[in-house]
Amino acid sequence: MQRICLFPGTFDPVTLGHTDIIDRALPLFDKLVIGIGVNSGKVPMFSVEQRVEWLREIYKDQPTVEVTSYEGLTVNFCKQIGARFILRGIRYVADFEYEKAIADINRKMDHEVETIFLTCSPEFSTIASTLVRDVIRNGGDAAQFLPKAVSSSLQYSKLS
Repeated sequence: MQRICLFPGTFDPVTLGHTDIIDRALPLFDKLVIGIGVNSGKVPMFSVEQRVEWLREIYKDQPTVEVTSYEGLTVNFCKQIGARFILRGIRYVADFEYEKAIADINRKMDHEVETIFLTCSPEFSTIASTLVRDVIRNGGDAAQFLPKAVSSSLQYSKLS
């Protein structure tokens, strides 16, 4: 049986913290699906299409990575794609408390889906998409927090 893992998130924008978790998870699974959750309660800064494009560009040479978007419950999407694992990144204790509550609910809904927590590398622990969006929104240079595919497209869009 293939070990398929879903890494769900909004990835608005994709940060080096996200890619740190993804890169370190790659050897653990046969297939890693990066799922961009569409949440009707959130108004993203970047379109779903843009976020999918960034992630596909970043992982274009990684055949075990698939990028897609989805709506609805994450645990239901796991069933659709045959994922038995959900990957979550943890920066701080507060992240763990929040993520554990979600993992517990998911486990009650589908006891065959396990949530795997990876702590981010120390150099990325302060990077949060919310903070990066604030930097971008206020005209700051967010390149040091972003993968090259993301930062170069932002710089290009400022020029056009």
